[in-house]
Amino acid sequence: MKVTTIEAKTLPEAWFLCIKRCLEEGYEYVIDRGSYAGQRRKEFDLAVIKVEYPSTRPLVPDTPQGVPPPTSMDYVESYLPYLMTGVKQKGELYTYGEDIDSQLPEVIRMYKEDGYETNQACISIGSRNSIFLEHSQCLKLIDTRIRYGKLHFVVYFRSWDLWGGFPANLAAIQVLKEYMSSEIGVEDGELIAFSKGLHLYDHCWELAGVVVGRSNNKRRS
Repeated sequence: MKVTTIEAKTLPEAWFLCIKRCLEEGYEYVIDRGSYAGQRRKEFDLAVIKVEYPSTRPLVPDTPQGVPPPTSMDYVESYLPYLMTGVKQKGELYTYGEDIDSQLPEVIRMYKEDGYETNQACISIGSRNSIFLEHSQCLKLIDTRIRYGKLHFVVYFRSWDLWGGFPANLAAIQVLKEYMSSEIGVEDGELIAFSKGLHLYDHCWELAGVVVGRSNNKRRS
């Protein structure tokens, strides 16, 4: 498998660079099982994205005229309770918050009371029963590290929609990281994300091509 490494200064830059690389280099296939089964995706074998200054505003990307933005800060703010609290609405298979909410206070306590030099401050999402869900959790891990006086996040997505999920997910996770760093009393640090399922659905290829200035990414028949 090919490991694609992308380094960016900000979250919007990371999105733009991922879009460009995925269109150019993504493995194209027809989905056998999962969301949009029967459609095509372009996908990285394994993507590692390092964002050096993820707190730089704006947290969400802008798009050229005529291209609907993939997300907005209004949406991110409405998404935060889903990420940070245990509230689950009727009909939802899961929320990330139902797992994060119970572990977040312990991670903060661990750093404040036991010290920064630990590898145990890791938040896991899902359980051994997740495999039996029709659509299991995409975000699986928020690992944390305090080094050089800053709180850094390392997150893992088993599957990740580059167009509609990536910008909102990382913006909300960054807000979570800023909250944690403030509670612990350290500076905000880097955000590193990796996934073996970062992809673009075929219905987004044309829009993605406009974003990066390409014109030859229409769907194949």
